[in-house]
Amino acid sequence: IFTHPLTNQKIFVPPLKLMTEKKESFFLSFMLGGISGVIAKTICAPIERVKLIMQTQDTNPALKGREYKSMGDCFVRIPKEEGFLSFWRGNMANVVRYFPTQAFNFAFKDFYNRMFNPYNKHTESGKWFMGNLLAGGMAGSSSMVFVYPLDFARTRLGVDMGKDKSQRQFHGILDCASKIYKSDGLAGLYRGFGISVIGIFIYRAFYFGMYDTGKEILLTESMKKSMIAKFVFAQLVVMSSETLAYPIDTVRRRMMLQSGKEVKEYSSAIDCFQKIIKNEGFSAFFKGNAANITRAFGSSLVLVLYDKMKEVMIEGKSH
Repeated sequence: IFTHPLTNQKIFVPPLKLMTEKKESFFLSFMLGGISGVIAKTICAPIERVKLIMQTQDTNPALKGREYKSMGDCFVRIPKEEGFLSFWRGNMANVVRYFPTQAFNFAFKDFYNRMFNPYNKHTESGKWFMGNLLAGGMAGSSSMVFVYPLDFARTRLGVDMGKDKSQRQFHGILDCASKIYKSDGLAGLYRGFGISVIGIFIYRAFYFGMYDTGKEILLTESMKKSMIAKFVFAQLVVMSSETLAYPIDTVRRRMMLQSGKEVKEYSSAIDCFQKIIKNEGFSAFFKGNAANITRAFGSSLVLVLYDKMKEVMIEGKSH
C-alpha cells in the first residue's frame, strides 16, 4: 500500500503485478528503444563533446589561456588540435551508460506511473498530468543511482584534452574510474551526485511527463500517426526541458571535475552556484547550451522511435 504524494490517497499496488505485467513486451520494446538510442547518441557525439567542453572550460586547466571563443570555434579547433576522431572521445562511456540508463528510465517510469498515476486523462487531467511529471522525475532520479559513475566517466573523458594519450589524463573508462577511485575513493566517482539528482528529476519530469501528456492531449489523431509531427513536438519538449535543467547540469559537471584535484575549487554545489554567479555572471550557467539544444535531436529521436517500435512490434499496429 502506497500513499500518493499528491493527494495522500492510499493506493494498493500488487508488487508482483507491477514487475511482471507485460514483461516480455516491455523488455522487447526497451531493447529496441535502447538500440535506437545508442545510434542517436553516437550520431550526436561531436555536438555532445563540444557542449561538455564549452560548459566546463573555465575550470579545465588544460584550456587555461586558450579557451574556445564560441561553439563554432570549438568545432573548428578540435579536429585541428586533436584530430577528427576526438569528437567521439568519451562516446564509448556514453554508449555504455546509455543502455542501462534507458533500461532503468523506462522500467521505473512504467513502475511509478502504475504506482502514482491511476487517474483518468479525460476526467482528471490535472492529476494525470502531475502523475506523469512525478513518474518521469522519480524514474530519472532512481536511474541516476545506478548509472552515475558511468556518467561521471563520460564527462571526464569528454573534457580530457590532448591529441595523443601522453597529453591526456585518462586512457579509457576503466582507467578514468580506477584513477579517480585511487585518489578520491568511491565518493570521487559520485562527486556532484546530490545536485545531479535534483537536476535529473526536473529534466526527466518534463522530458517524460510533458511528452506523455502532450502527445495525448495536444496532438490530433492524424498527428499521432505522423512520426514527423511527433518528432517536432518531442523536439519542443526536449529543448525546453534541457534549457530548464541546464544551470543545474552546469554545476554538476563542474563538481565532477573536482575529483582527482588536490585543491578543490568548490566546496559544495551551493558554493559552486555562488562562485559562478560572482565570478562569471548568470550567463555562465548556460555556456554550451546552444550545442545542447542542437544535440536535442538525439533525445527527441529516442522518444519517437520508442513509441513507433512499441506500436509496431508489441501492439501489432502499423501505420
